[in-house]
Amino acid sequence: MTEQNVPVRVRFAPSPTGPLHIGGARTALFNWLFARHHGGTFILRIEDTDQKRYDPDALRLITDGLRWLGLDWDEGPEVGGDYGPYFQSERTALYQQWAHWLVEGGHAYRCYCTEERLSALRQQQLAARQDPGYDRHCRHLTPAERARLHEETGGQYVIRFKMPLEGTTTVHDLLRGDITFDNRQLQDLVLLKSDGFPTYHLANVVDDHLMAISHILRAEEWISTAPVHRNLYGAFGWPMPLIAHLPVILNPSGKGKLSKRSVAFAEGGRRVPVLLHEFVEGGYLPEAVINFLTNVGWNFGDDREVFTVQETIERFDLARVNPAGSAFPIEKLDWLNGVYIREMSDETLARRLLPVFTGAGYAADLERVRRVVPLIKVRIKTLNDALDMAGFLFTDSFVPPPADQIVQKGLDAPRTQAALQAAADVLAALPDFGAATQEAAMRALAGQLGLKTGQLFGALRAATTGQQVSPPLFETMEVLGREESLKRIGQTVASL
Repeated sequence: MTEQNVPVRVRFAPSPTGPLHIGGARTALFNWLFARHHGGTFILRIEDTDQKRYDPDALRLITDGLRWLGLDWDEGPEVGGDYGPYFQSERTALYQQWAHWLVEGGHAYRCYCTEERLSALRQQQLAARQDPGYDRHCRHLTPAERARLHEETGGQYVIRFKMPLEGTTTVHDLLRGDITFDNRQLQDLVLLKSDGFPTYHLANVVDDHLMAISHILRAEEWISTAPVHRNLYGAFGWPMPLIAHLPVILNPSGKGKLSKRSVAFAEGGRRVPVLLHEFVEGGYLPEAVINFLTNVGWNFGDDREVFTVQETIERFDLARVNPAGSAFPIEKLDWLNGVYIREMSDETLARRLLPVFTGAGYAADLERVRRVVPLIKVRIKTLNDALDMAGFLFTDSFVPPPADQIVQKGLDAPRTQAALQAAADVLAALPDFGAATQEAAMRALAGQLGLKTGQLFGALRAATTGQQVSPPLFETMEVLGREESLKRIGQTVASL
């Protein structure tokens, strides 16, 4: 669905005023997939014209997040390109040039209205139960009135676009077909602010034209600005790129748009991350996040839910994007992440897990993590799950759990103490400390003590791991080693 015989050039143009939202990441992903499918160009352009809210940390989170996802850009910051600069703050002279060109051509006008007048106007409109908006006061000024206001305000003005006052504006959306707007409902929006910086409307139209953008794939929230941009392209005499407004992402419940709050929130008893770096910190794999996001609003076909990035590139077609809002099934991401973890080689998973353990303060080394991976691989859904599942293997400061977790059903503390001490004696005398050797010896000991294997094994699990749930017991003790296992059992016996 390109409908143009021109090279595909798309852009992702985030504003570095805050961290990258997962909805923005999905927009970047769809643009990247579209470019890769058509052998086109994916451009990263930074909309940093809001200097008051500009945050260099946000810029870093955006670029780091895109790299983490594997969304490499062909033109943009740190890469360069023939259509730069790619920071809008470095293109200010261009926007000023074209804004004044519109004024000179009668398509825009200088507005001298003060903040006080605009505030009073808004209050009047609200009191009269009218829709608030600019009343076009400066649109019809005479040259003399304009000169007087210019003098009175010290040359402070904004430039507003002259929207058509009658008729309709129709924008063709690649996903939704023709969308028609009543021009009488549209505003004369500001194009150039009094500080000389452009608004979104002017900067994007100028940049998209000068950067030869062929397709605009952007969020559904921008539909209301489409007629302004349509008329701006007309005023400039430039062809408008083809445009598609991507469906909104809904909350996991399917009710309401996914929150854009600054941190994860709780819904249905679980934590829902909303910022891309929260997915990184949450132990999700970029491959799983890409697969998951592709499924939110797009359909691979063949009822498949697990597919590679390359398979997605080969199939990515806007015809398969559903314009209706899509729920954000976070539990599906957990499942997908588990699938990708299980399909990963042990060596790759070990290398992914090492920084997770060390980042949590554990004294982990790659060799021990390698030994742990086969024990937990099928039991974790995120990398962070490994901390709860196997963190005890990487600490020397073992603290026995409470007695009620050590003493198994049908036993009391003295009998449990005796059983654990007997187990320690047997384990200390084993010819080797392999898991199979341990298990055979402990099964025999349980019979000698008149215990069920579950009773003895449960007490040993608590005594060596401090947990009620852990990787397989004897394989775990093998990784711990004989000395550390006996030390922990001794501590547990003493605690009882």
